[in-house]
Formats: sequence, C-alpha cells, structure tokens
Amino acid sequence: MNEIAGLINLVEKLKNSDIRKVVEQRIREFESIPRDFNSLFRELTFCILTAGTSAELGIKTINHLGDTIFTESEEEIQKRLKEVYRFHTIRAGYIFQARKSFRKIDINSKNVRELLVENIKGLGMKETSHFLRNVGFKNFAIIDFHIIDILVKYGLIDKPKTLTKNKYFEIEDVLKEIARKTDLSLAELDLYLWHEETGKVLK
Repeated sequence: MNEIAGLINLVEKLKNSDIRKVVEQRIREFESIPRDFNSLFRELTFCILTAGTSAELGIKTINHLGDTIFTESEEEIQKRLKEVYRFHTIRAGYIFQARKSFRKIDINSKNVRELLVENIKGLGMKETSHFLRNVGFKNFAIIDFHIIDILVKYGLIDKPKTLTKNKYFEIEDVLKEIARKTDLSLAELDLYLWHEETGKVLK
C-alpha cells in the first residue's frame, strides 16, 4: 500500500528529528501522573473542557478552576467557569456529575474506556481516549479532525460524515497498523501526527 508507506515515511522522519525528544518527554509526563483521585479527576475535567474547544483553552480553564472541581457546588463551578469559558452551564453540570460517577470506575478495568463513555456525561470516545492517554495509557487512539485530516490526505480513509463508535474503531485499526509498522504506541503516534498537523505537542 503506497498510501500507508507514505505516512510511515513521514512518521519515521519525525522520529529522527528533534521532535522525538519532545514526544518522549511528554509521554514521561503522562506516565508520571499519580493515580490518586484528585490527580485523575483533574485530568478528566481537563478532557471534558477540551471537547469541542482546544487543548490551550482546556489548560487555561482547568488552571482557573483550581480546586473548586473537588469540593464546590455546581453553581460555584459554573460561576468560576463563566469567567473564562463559553460553555459554562452545561460543562459545570458535567464536571459536578462526573465527580461522583468517576469514583465508581476502576481505572485498571480492562474495559475502562467503555465504562467511562457509558458513565461520564460529556465524554465520548475521543475525549475518553484523550484522558486515558494523559494518565499514562498508551493503547488508545485520540481521533480528532487533525488525525482524520492527515489520514484522508494520505488516502488511508474517506472523511467520515459522522464519527460513530464503529467508525472510530475502524479508524483506530488503521492507526494501530501504522503504530505497529513504526514501532510506536498509539499515544506516541498521536503526538507525532498532531505535531505534523499543528506544529505543537500538547497534552
């Protein structure tokens, strides 16, 4: 397949560039996140905040919220959100509800992604995969429009009209094949491809 060969060549070139050190450092940061409730829930809240927005806004907003996400009422969370964030009403509800729901989920469960999607409002397949990657899991793909665009550009997929669960798994299988052929985890591959599309390596 010439299409997959082209993308593999790109990834290999990135692996042999200065970007490699940045990617490896970011992976180490993800792996170093403590597995206590507060550390995990902060990352979960960050991923709720980035849905439909950006990582930059998520970082700014989670820093602004501080420890209110752990102890305060939905109204207080919304008040703080409103100062910096557009979707303050619905996301405050998601964060407040997730605080209770997340305590019931075993992060080490084999089907942890499915459990999160089913039980945490505001998280779909992409956001849940994003959360798991950010706390040290390496075997889930974060399929956003940046990743879709690069796969379309290389002729590996057709641009989906909607990203259903089945379509998500389909695209994830394509990424798994690229990861296997480049000797990378899905987490590492995501960071390389994201840098190629955006020029950044964020969380």
